[in-house]
Amino acid sequence: MCQLFIDADPALWTSHTRSFRMDGMVTSVRLEELFWRTLETIGERDGLSVPQLLHRLYNESLDAGHDLGNFTSFLRVCCLRYIDLQMRGLIPAQTHVKLSMLPATDILSLEANERAKAAPKLI
Repeated sequence: MCQLFIDADPALWTSHTRSFRMDGMVTSVRLEELFWRTLETIGERDGLSVPQLLHRLYNESLDAGHDLGNFTSFLRVCCLRYIDLQMRGLIPAQTHVKLSMLPATDILSLEANERAKAAPKLI
């Protein structure tokens, strides 16, 4: 089992720093190559470059009242969440389907129902 991870292309976990302008300020983010690739895929689904996607994620998170003290960790979780949602069949794997067109409220409700069913019952 571990060979699938150990013998994978080492370039996948090589970290790269990318700089982009957000609200007039230059910001740098350091992520592993596999996360950059996933962010590219997410952005491409809605016709966004990676800087545009990061800007949107950052601003919409702030608008929702989230504290993004560790934006890099947030981005890693976004990538893993994207893959997890696909694996569970909650979003289509077909990249021509725009994420912005998906019924986010319905998907979040389905997840909440799954969590409620999986939660241990208290007597």
